[in-house]
Amino acid sequence: MGLLVLLLGLVFASMYVYRYFFITQLPRESVFHCGVLYEDSLYSPFKGQLELHEDVKIYIEENYEQINVPVPQFGGSDPADIIHDFQRGLTAYHDITLDKCYVIELNTTIVMPPRNLWELLVNVKKGTYLPQTYIIQEEMIATEHVSDMEQLGSFIYRLCSGKETYRLRRRGARRRISRREAGNCHRIRHFENTFVVETVICQKS
Repeated sequence: MGLLVLLLGLVFASMYVYRYFFITQLPRESVFHCGVLYEDSLYSPFKGQLELHEDVKIYIEENYEQINVPVPQFGGSDPADIIHDFQRGLTAYHDITLDKCYVIELNTTIVMPPRNLWELLVNVKKGTYLPQTYIIQEEMIATEHVSDMEQLGSFIYRLCSGKETYRLRRRGARRRISRREAGNCHRIRHFENTFVVETVICQKS
Protein backbone atom coordinates (compact mmCIF):
# COMPACT_ATOMS: atom_id res chain seq x y z
CA MET A 1 0.00 0.00 0.00
CA GLY A 2 2.80 2.37 0.92
CA LEU A 3 4.57 1.60 -2.37
CA LEU A 4 1.36 2.32 -4.32
CA VAL A 5 0.97 5.70 -2.61
CA LEU A 6 4.61 6.50 -3.37
CA LEU A 7 4.19 5.60 -7.04
CA LEU A 8 1.03 7.68 -7.34
CA GLY A 9 2.85 10.57 -5.74
CA LEU A 10 5.63 10.27 -8.31
CA VAL A 11 3.11 10.20 -11.17
CA PHE A 12 1.28 13.30 -9.93
CA ALA A 13 4.58 15.06 -9.29
CA SER A 14 5.75 14.23 -12.82
CA MET A 15 2.48 15.52 -14.30
CA TYR A 16 2.79 18.74 -12.31
CA VAL A 17 6.40 19.32 -13.34
CA TYR A 18 5.52 18.54 -16.98
CA ARG A 19 2.60 20.95 -17.05
CA TYR A 20 4.48 23.64 -15.14
CA PHE A 21 7.50 23.39 -17.44
CA PHE A 22 5.56 23.58 -20.68
CA ILE A 23 3.18 26.28 -19.51
CA THR A 24 6.10 28.51 -18.55
CA GLN A 25 8.10 27.67 -21.68
CA LEU A 26 5.20 27.70 -24.15
CA PRO A 27 2.94 30.68 -23.43
CA ARG A 28 -0.65 30.58 -24.60
CA GLU A 29 0.05 33.26 -27.19
CA SER A 30 3.44 34.08 -28.73
CA VAL A 31 3.98 36.97 -31.12
CA PHE A 32 6.94 37.15 -33.50
CA HIS A 33 7.96 39.77 -36.05
CA CYS A 34 9.89 37.82 -38.66
CA GLY A 35 11.90 38.46 -41.78
CA VAL A 36 13.40 36.07 -44.30
CA LEU A 37 15.88 36.46 -47.15
CA TYR A 38 15.30 34.35 -50.26
CA GLU A 39 16.04 34.20 -53.96
CA ASP A 40 13.51 34.00 -56.79
CA SER A 41 15.15 32.95 -60.04
CA LEU A 42 11.88 33.14 -62.03
CA TYR A 43 10.56 36.61 -61.19
CA SER A 44 13.67 38.43 -59.98
CA PRO A 45 16.73 36.71 -61.47
CA PHE A 46 18.82 39.90 -61.38
CA LYS A 47 17.73 41.33 -58.03
CA GLY A 48 19.58 38.86 -55.85
CA GLN A 49 18.10 38.38 -52.41
CA LEU A 50 14.53 39.47 -51.68
CA GLU A 51 13.05 40.21 -48.26
CA LEU A 52 9.74 39.06 -46.85
CA HIS A 53 8.35 40.22 -43.52
CA GLU A 54 5.38 38.95 -41.54
CA ASP A 55 3.93 38.99 -38.03
CA VAL A 56 3.19 35.57 -36.56
CA LYS A 57 0.90 34.80 -33.63
CA ILE A 58 1.08 31.24 -32.33
CA TYR A 59 -1.61 29.84 -30.04
CA ILE A 60 -0.27 26.61 -28.55
CA GLU A 61 -3.30 25.52 -26.53
CA GLU A 62 -5.86 26.41 -29.22
CA ASN A 63 -3.64 24.78 -31.86
CA TYR A 64 -3.72 27.47 -34.53
CA GLU A 65 -1.50 30.12 -36.11
CA GLN A 66 -2.37 33.61 -37.33
CA ILE A 67 -0.09 35.36 -39.81
CA ASN A 68 -0.17 38.92 -41.11
CA VAL A 69 1.73 39.66 -44.30
CA PRO A 70 2.08 43.43 -44.90
CA VAL A 71 2.42 45.03 -48.32
CA PRO A 72 5.65 43.54 -49.70
CA GLN A 73 8.49 45.82 -50.75
CA PHE A 74 9.10 44.12 -54.09
CA GLY A 75 5.46 44.21 -55.33
CA GLY A 76 3.66 41.48 -57.20
CA SER A 77 2.17 39.95 -54.05
CA ASP A 78 -0.89 40.92 -52.01
CA PRO A 79 -0.95 41.70 -48.30
CA ALA A 80 -2.91 39.09 -46.39
CA ASP A 81 -4.08 37.67 -43.10
CA ILE A 82 -3.77 33.90 -42.83
CA ILE A 83 -5.08 31.40 -40.29
CA HIS A 84 -3.94 27.79 -40.04
CA ASP A 85 -6.45 25.95 -37.84
CA PHE A 86 -5.01 22.56 -36.92
CA GLN A 87 -8.14 21.56 -34.98
CA ARG A 88 -10.37 21.95 -38.03
CA GLY A 89 -7.68 21.06 -40.55
CA LEU A 90 -8.33 24.26 -42.51
CA THR A 91 -6.38 27.24 -43.82
CA ALA A 92 -8.00 30.60 -44.58
CA TYR A 93 -6.44 33.40 -46.64
CA HIS A 94 -7.87 36.90 -46.38
CA ASP A 95 -6.54 38.76 -49.41
CA ILE A 96 -6.55 42.33 -48.11
CA THR A 97 -6.29 43.86 -51.59
CA LEU A 98 -9.45 42.07 -52.76
CA ASP A 99 -11.06 41.95 -49.29
CA LYS A 100 -12.04 38.33 -49.98
CA CYS A 101 -11.48 35.11 -48.05
CA TYR A 102 -10.42 31.75 -49.43
CA VAL A 103 -10.55 28.47 -47.51
CA ILE A 104 -8.84 25.16 -48.20
CA GLU A 105 -7.75 22.01 -46.39
CA LEU A 106 -4.62 22.58 -44.31
CA ASN A 107 -1.47 21.39 -46.07
CA THR A 108 0.61 19.89 -43.26
CA THR A 109 3.53 19.17 -45.60
CA ILE A 110 4.08 22.93 -45.93
CA VAL A 111 2.77 24.39 -42.66
CA MET A 112 4.54 23.56 -39.41
CA PRO A 113 2.30 22.78 -36.40
CA PRO A 114 2.16 25.56 -33.77
CA ARG A 115 4.60 23.93 -31.35
CA ASN A 116 7.17 23.21 -34.09
CA LEU A 117 6.85 26.70 -35.57
CA TRP A 118 7.22 28.22 -32.11
CA GLU A 119 10.43 26.25 -31.54
CA LEU A 120 11.80 27.28 -34.94
CA LEU A 121 11.14 30.98 -34.36
CA VAL A 122 12.51 30.90 -30.82
CA ASN A 123 15.71 29.27 -32.10
CA VAL A 124 16.29 32.06 -34.64
CA LYS A 125 15.03 34.88 -32.43
CA LYS A 126 18.56 36.09 -31.69
CA GLY A 127 18.87 37.19 -35.33
CA THR A 128 16.47 39.34 -37.33
CA TYR A 129 16.22 36.96 -40.27
CA LEU A 130 15.70 33.28 -40.79
CA PRO A 131 18.55 31.60 -42.68
CA GLN A 132 18.59 32.32 -46.41
CA THR A 133 16.06 30.09 -48.08
CA TYR A 134 14.17 29.33 -51.28
CA ILE A 135 10.62 29.70 -52.61
CA ILE A 136 8.05 27.13 -53.73
CA GLN A 137 4.70 27.72 -55.42
CA GLU A 138 1.24 26.24 -54.87
CA GLU A 139 -1.54 27.06 -57.32
CA MET A 140 -5.22 27.06 -56.40
CA ILE A 141 -8.57 27.65 -58.09
CA ALA A 142 -11.49 29.40 -56.39
CA THR A 143 -14.60 27.20 -56.57
CA GLU A 144 -17.92 27.47 -54.74
CA HIS A 145 -19.05 30.32 -52.53
CA VAL A 146 -19.23 29.58 -48.78
CA SER A 147 -22.53 30.67 -47.22
CA ASP A 148 -22.39 28.89 -43.84
CA MET A 149 -19.42 30.55 -42.17
CA GLU A 150 -19.91 28.89 -38.79
CA GLN A 151 -18.92 25.49 -40.22
CA LEU A 152 -15.38 26.87 -40.65
CA GLY A 153 -14.81 27.22 -36.91
CA SER A 154 -14.58 30.27 -34.66
CA PHE A 155 -11.05 31.36 -35.65
CA ILE A 156 -11.73 31.50 -39.39
CA TYR A 157 -15.23 32.86 -38.74
CA ARG A 158 -13.73 35.89 -36.97
CA LEU A 159 -11.33 36.46 -39.86
CA CYS A 160 -13.79 36.04 -42.73
CA SER A 161 -17.18 37.06 -41.32
CA GLY A 162 -18.79 39.73 -43.52
CA LYS A 163 -16.45 39.02 -46.45
CA GLU A 164 -17.02 37.09 -49.67
CA THR A 165 -15.61 33.64 -48.95
CA TYR A 166 -14.80 30.87 -51.42
CA ARG A 167 -13.51 27.33 -51.28
CA LEU A 168 -10.22 26.58 -53.00
CA ARG A 169 -9.07 23.53 -54.93
CA ARG A 170 -5.40 22.75 -55.49
CA ARG A 171 -4.17 22.31 -59.03
CA GLY A 172 -1.90 19.41 -59.85
CA ALA A 173 1.83 19.89 -59.51
CA ARG A 174 3.48 21.58 -62.47
CA ARG A 175 6.23 24.08 -63.16
CA ARG A 176 5.93 27.53 -61.61
CA ILE A 177 3.73 29.82 -63.67
CA SER A 178 5.01 33.23 -64.70
CA ARG A 179 3.09 36.47 -64.31
CA ARG A 180 2.20 36.51 -68.00
CA GLU A 181 0.65 33.04 -67.68
CA ALA A 182 -1.18 33.82 -64.46
CA GLY A 183 -4.13 35.69 -65.98
CA ASN A 184 -6.76 36.48 -63.36
CA CYS A 185 -4.68 35.36 -60.39
CA HIS A 186 -3.39 36.92 -57.19
CA ARG A 187 -0.32 35.94 -55.21
CA ILE A 188 0.34 35.80 -51.49
CA ARG A 189 3.89 35.13 -50.33
CA HIS A 190 4.33 33.87 -46.78
CA PHE A 191 6.30 31.40 -44.67
CA GLU A 192 5.37 28.97 -41.89
CA ASN A 193 8.39 26.76 -42.36
CA THR A 194 12.05 27.06 -43.37
CA PHE A 195 11.08 28.15 -46.91
CA VAL A 196 8.85 30.76 -48.55
CA VAL A 197 5.54 29.73 -50.14
CA GLU A 198 3.91 31.63 -52.98
CA THR A 199 0.19 30.85 -52.93
CA VAL A 200 -1.33 31.65 -56.33
CA ILE A 201 -5.13 31.98 -56.19
CA CYS A 202 -6.85 32.03 -59.58
CA GLN A 203 -10.48 32.68 -60.44
CA LYS A 204 -12.34 29.94 -62.23
CA SER A 205 -12.41 30.69 -65.97
